[in-house]
Formats: sequence, C-alpha cells, structure tokens
Amino acid sequence: MVRTWAKLWREAEKARRRAHAPYSRFFVGAAIECDDGSVISGCNVENASYGLTVCAERNAVGAMVRQGLKPVRVAIVVDHSRPVPPCGMCRQVLAEFAAPGVEVRSRTLDGKELSTTVGELLPWAFGGGFLDAAKRRKRRR
Repeated sequence: MVRTWAKLWREAEKARRRAHAPYSRFFVGAAIECDDGSVISGCNVENASYGLTVCAERNAVGAMVRQGLKPVRVAIVVDHSRPVPPCGMCRQVLAEFAAPGVEVRSRTLDGKELSTTVGELLPWAFGGGFLDAAKRRKRRR
C-alpha cells in the first residue's frame, strides 16, 4: 500500500502531462490509490464540443472500475495558481464509488494543497438508496 502521498502526486503529475486540453489550457491529472494498493491515474480529455470533455478524476475512476477496485485515496494535480477541487460531476462519480471518508487532495505544481473528503465535497450525495426507495413506493401503489 502507498505509505505517503508522494507516489500519488508523482502519478497524478505524470497523467497531467498527458492531458489533452487545447481549448482551456487547464491541464489536470488524477491518481487513485486502490484497495489492493495499486495506483490508477487519469487525465482530462477535452473536446471541441465542451460537453464531451471528460475530467481526469472520471477517467481514473473508469479505469479503476474496469479493474474491479475501490478507492482509498484520491490525488489531483492541477496546473493552476491554487488547488482546485473536483467539479460537480466528478464529486458525484466519486461519491458513487468511494466512502464519504475517502480523502481527496488537490495540489498545484508549486505544492499548494487542499485536503478534504468525498463526504465534505458532496455532503448530500445522490445514491442508489434514493432509487431503491422510489422503487418501493411505486410497488405499493
């Protein structure tokens, strides 16, 4: 298992360097430490049709899910003057696969850091429990 954040930062930074961000020039890399100790990374991939852009965090989560793993910690490296938290879509996706206490850290290239958790990022996350409750109510009608 990763003992420090150093490996996660290195992997997120390597991913950030591969980001495809020709429109915003906002290069992001993410690395997830998984429950088996492995590290999976992803970068943002922009598209001229902005709505088709996929964030670094969601790319990393997709790769993690494909391997059947769960997140333990998430590191994000941004090419920005201050640490940037995940966007709303990424918060929802992280909440789908990570426990509320999973630590999420964002860091700039010069080392400024923001530390939070999935639960703090999205305290009232929409989850499968809401859908189950809706199904139960529909059956009672």
